[in-house]
Amino acid sequence: MFTGLVEEIGVLTNISKGDKSYLLTFQGKKIMDDIQIGDSISVNGVCLTANSITKTTFSAEVMPETLKRSSLGALKIGNEVNLERAMSMNGRFGGHIVSGHIDGTGKIDSIEKENNAVVISIRSSLKILRYIIEKGSITIDGISLTVIYVDNEIFKVSLIPHTGNETTLLKKSVGSKVNLECDMVGKYIEKLLQPMEEKKEKSNINLDFLTEHGFY
Repeated sequence: MFTGLVEEIGVLTNISKGDKSYLLTFQGKKIMDDIQIGDSISVNGVCLTANSITKTTFSAEVMPETLKRSSLGALKIGNEVNLERAMSMNGRFGGHIVSGHIDGTGKIDSIEKENNAVVISIRSSLKILRYIIEKGSITIDGISLTVIYVDNEIFKVSLIPHTGNETTLLKKSVGSKVNLECDMVGKYIEKLLQPMEEKKEKSNINLDFLTEHGFY
């Protein structure tokens, strides 16, 4: 579980391609202080498991499902990524509940300066947009942000200077693909409100059965 508050910007240092999966190696500084093999690390919003560690790097396997749903398969050696360790129970919960299990991707539609902030518009599918609400939370490449506008084609977020400086989002350009995770609360509520389909067992009671058992 994560908060969407990026701890640092890391760098992809190696890609080892398998048949349908990747082994990716990332370099970091701050997050390397106390991670262990098996720990969860958010990489551009995707929860990955560290399976080998050095003093400055960790490696993680990326499965076919993750490659299909995220932008990780498009990364190249030298690309910067947003990194966050799993949240600590004794820390402040400054973002929102982020699982690292992204819903899909979107593409940056526009980047506009607005006084001391930067407004980014992101185009995505209705399947994702239906869970996004104005003033609600959204995770973009692992960054917890507040939605300032949404319609049936795009949504917008506004970045303060600190967020822009501490993450990779403003280093992207129009057309760049980003990973999206919607607030999970809405998805749980939708699921609970859907009636469960109960299997109806076929009855063996018919006219012949009743006649056979003395009911005329």
